[in-house]
Amino acid sequence: MKSYPFLIFFFALLMGCSSLSQKRTQNESIATGKPNKASNETSLKTPKLVVGIVVDQMRYDYLTRFYNRYGNDGFKRLMNEGFNATNNHYNYVPTYTAPGHASIYTGATPADHGIIGNNWYDKFIDKSIYNADDASADPVGTTSDEGKMSPINLLSSTVTDELELFTQGRAKVIGVSVKDRGAILPAGHAADAAYWFRGSDEGVFISSTFYMKQLPQWVADFNNSKPAEKYIKLWETLYPLSSYTSSGPDLNEYEKGMRGKETATFPYDLKTLADKNGGYSLIKATPYGNSIVADFAIKALQEENMGVDDIPDFLAVSFSSTDYVGHNYGVNSVEVEDTYLRLDQDIARLLKALDAQVGEGNYTVFLTADHGAVNVPAYLQEKKFNAGYFDERSFIKDMDTLITTKYGVSGMIKNVSNDQVFFDQKALSKNEISFSEIQEFVANEMRNYPGVAKVFTREAMVSAQFTTGMAALVQNGFHHKRSGDVIWVLEPGVIVYSKTGSTHGSAQSYDTHVPLLFYGFGINNGQTADRTEITDIAPTISSLLKISFPNAAKGNPITKVLK
Repeated sequence: MKSYPFLIFFFALLMGCSSLSQKRTQNESIATGKPNKASNETSLKTPKLVVGIVVDQMRYDYLTRFYNRYGNDGFKRLMNEGFNATNNHYNYVPTYTAPGHASIYTGATPADHGIIGNNWYDKFIDKSIYNADDASADPVGTTSDEGKMSPINLLSSTVTDELELFTQGRAKVIGVSVKDRGAILPAGHAADAAYWFRGSDEGVFISSTFYMKQLPQWVADFNNSKPAEKYIKLWETLYPLSSYTSSGPDLNEYEKGMRGKETATFPYDLKTLADKNGGYSLIKATPYGNSIVADFAIKALQEENMGVDDIPDFLAVSFSSTDYVGHNYGVNSVEVEDTYLRLDQDIARLLKALDAQVGEGNYTVFLTADHGAVNVPAYLQEKKFNAGYFDERSFIKDMDTLITTKYGVSGMIKNVSNDQVFFDQKALSKNEISFSEIQEFVANEMRNYPGVAKVFTREAMVSAQFTTGMAALVQNGFHHKRSGDVIWVLEPGVIVYSKTGSTHGSAQSYDTHVPLLFYGFGINNGQTADRTEITDIAPTISSLLKISFPNAAKGNPITKVLK
């Protein structure tokens, strides 16, 4: 009997040669002589695996608009056998990808976790930075700077971090996406790995030295199999084009399409279009970007033996191709509908793999989105809605002219980003211009500008406490160090974008209202129309795992969800 622990150790060592599994010893008997599996009488029940699914740019109504076209094993399985929170919203602006992923996993808003945009201006170093940039990290699996990424700009912990802390690092946490920020921010600081897709001429999944020195052998093998090659193919509708009645006509004036193709219409021959559209990066802007993420996530599940023991693991998966497709073709497009019908099949594949490895009833899934999207304003205008486009360059030029006229000097505006103005503090001081006064002056002028709905000053954000309305959403997204000096909010249906394709970022319901589904271990079957907020997800999952909430979390567990 004394040789038994040694055999287990030897087996674990062999497995560790091809995966990250050496991080967690698979049986505590190595150290204690006691089995790792706790008895039913003494253990606290938790899922063996949590799978967080974020669908980039998924409006809530994509669940209902395409419902009759979904199969029974993807979205419908989660909706009908799990718990559906139908009135789930973001409780801050701006509604962008990086803040969304950070807020889902921290239970906090940008006011606390610090990810105030995909990019933001850092006034202390006079430079615009990307949310996941890390100059100290080196790429792994590529030589491209696309690998110089990490979560160092995320100021608070995530639910995945708290799981790692609680289990003394024995939990396995992995993030996967085609976007670096979609993998990194959910995985958090203490993760075993985060992998994202490098397109261009490579078509592989990469990481950074923040997580590892080299790719595990199974990832290298996956990349060596040229996984992207099979997706450079024809994209045609999954079903007959005439059956896509939940969308507008395939040929219309509101879609960008792809370079090298005269019309944004099916089919799309990716082989002939790849060279003019970024090589393998083109996959990101098709449903196949979601498919390759599902392929990789399932491989990670299997190769890393996730969910096979009583120490909970966490697989964070972000399907981001929906965002690229939405930006390109808009909410009402056949391309968006087809992308969701295909994503439904990819989610069904993932659930089937979870059933096979972890066992139905042993894992928990949640599904949500990082933001929604607005219908193409040009389309809304045709339908006689109040909607339109905002010329930000002219707007800022006009504000600069007004400042020059009033104060007799120019160049007081240092930067404009994320609907915020940053003043040049040194120039204000040199010209003896009151910081408070110029904020109020510019804010008052902005309020009279066509297309602008509301304006808030830094002074108001710092000195007052707002609990309702637009001001509360702006304040929840306002970080005292990283945010600007004057913040404006556009009217509903008004965006800064081209007249083809669509975007997001506002405090309007089309951007804040997103799905929230829970399924599996510890989850009630049902639904609620009570308002829930995106910051409630991390506390709910933390409660399910019986671990600490993320350290800046402001949300509350959704008690109706949990058994």
